[in-house]
Amino acid sequence: MSERIATVSRDTQETQITVTVNLDGTGQLECETGVPFLDHMLDQVARHGLVDLQIKADGDLHIDDHHTVEDLGITLGQAFARAIGDKRGIRRYGHAYVPLDEALSRVVVDFSGRPGLFMDVEFTRAAIGSMDTQLFWEFFQGFVSHAMVTLHIDNLKGFNAHHQAETIFKAFGRALRMAVEPDPRMAGQMPSTKGCL
Repeated sequence: MSERIATVSRDTQETQITVTVNLDGTGQLECETGVPFLDHMLDQVARHGLVDLQIKADGDLHIDDHHTVEDLGITLGQAFARAIGDKRGIRRYGHAYVPLDEALSRVVVDFSGRPGLFMDVEFTRAAIGSMDTQLFWEFFQGFVSHAMVTLHIDNLKGFNAHHQAETIFKAFGRALRMAVEPDPRMAGQMPSTKGCL
């Protein structure tokens, strides 16, 4: 399998974002988004997904975090789509349950070529640090629409909002890791009876 690395830039009147992803990395993160809690969550994705991420984002944070968070999801999704290529030889599906104290979340992903987000999470607080918890949906919606994946996110338990978010992002990283892993038994075949994804 060839090197699975991609760099994508997005430049709008609201944000300027560049993302580099290495799907076969070691879990390294270089990240400057201006949204500290989002940086913390992206560190979970890199570490538990064993992907290397380089992220530079300048956004209109004087308004709020919305555009930066959403556009980062979009750009990260585009980078994953470019890095993964035609999907031959990958596992395609990934899933993970992750606990953190009282919180437990499940994330399931399918690199299906059909974008869809199904997120069942009731955060117990409106904000974590300075980050509006509604923006997590915006981030994942941007990602799925541009990575062309189906993504199910369920927070099964939890009363601490930080723990809820952290279990979601750790499980997201673990599920991505499983889905993009080369499957030796597929031997470069397309993981679909249709012959394409």
